[in-house]
Amino acid sequence: MVNVLLVEDSKITSDMVESYIAKSKDYILIATLENAANAEIVCSGRQVDLILMDVCTADDESGLDAASKIRKYNPDIKIIIMTSMPDYSFIKKAKDIGCNSFWYKEYGEDDLLDVMNRTMQGESVYPAETPVISIGLASSNELTERELDVLRQLSLGYRYEDIAENLCVSCNTVKFHIKNLLLKTGYRTTLQLVVDVVSKQLILPKF
Repeated sequence: MVNVLLVEDSKITSDMVESYIAKSKDYILIATLENAANAEIVCSGRQVDLILMDVCTADDESGLDAASKIRKYNPDIKIIIMTSMPDYSFIKKAKDIGCNSFWYKEYGEDDLLDVMNRTMQGESVYPAETPVISIGLASSNELTERELDVLRQLSLGYRYEDIAENLCVSCNTVKFHIKNLLLKTGYRTTLQLVVDVVSKQLILPKF
């Protein structure tokens, strides 16, 4: 049997996942946590084989941060990151941390149990791309990686000069990317653009 730790603060999602596990002969749920910060404590005191880790958990605790800490001290534990939020950076962050797989709750085409089975068999299961959402007149997949980097910096409240320094580019380059972002999306101001991407969770500044 595979011992599973579920970290999920949505009652609807946790009930759904718990029912999946209850129907399976291969998995046993040892605990459900709402706060990712407590996951490391559970891993240090109990046998955990697989963690189903939500990105955004109770008290604004990041599941990605918790996964990073767990990975350092418990490299044999397999971790599947779960989210319903289309933030473009989550997949890359999960890969950089060394998480084994990634599952979109609402956008994913793969069944969760299938992802769990494949992960436990040694496969790394990741979606091909971030879910596509509309940003003004554009689709999110029309924005380049550098434009998204600039957009994230804007959402964090940085000035053009700070963005240039943070991204190691010139201020003119920053202005060029912002001009393109406004042209693509049809927004007149960066404030309108930032409000839209944050409200649609393409960018979540806290995570």
